[in-house]
Amino acid sequence: MRWDVFGWAALALLLFAAEAMAPGAFMLWLGLASAVVFLGVLLVPGIPLLAQVAAFVVLSFVSIQAYRRWFRGREPQGDKPTLNRRTAALVGQVAVLREPIVDGRGRVQIADAYWDVRGADLPAGARVRIAGADGMVLEVEAA
Repeated sequence: MRWDVFGWAALALLLFAAEAMAPGAFMLWLGLASAVVFLGVLLVPGIPLLAQVAAFVVLSFVSIQAYRRWFRGREPQGDKPTLNRRTAALVGQVAVLREPIVDGRGRVQIADAYWDVRGADLPAGARVRIAGADGMVLEVEAA
């Protein structure tokens, strides 16, 4: 029995199993690279171990880049693209200032949350439109 053939087969199976246990489409590509090296070592005996490892590293890199470029860009977009980007979801909404904007800083209340805002000085109670966000600070303009 050739241990290098057995080792690459075992690594491929372990990586595929890891992908099945915790899917994320990352271990799959490493498993694919180790399966290709396994086939190469099986069909062409006598490949040095260093060349096998180098082939695994190169094939891993190439397969992950192929996934990122071709497959990941073609995933369907959801019906709510700003679901986990709350500040982006607030852009365009109109809110009432809870605290006046003084020296460019103020606060608004949107639903049950208070947000720091930045914009031109305005009195409390003024209606503002959210124009953008910088981190957790909303950029507003008079509505």
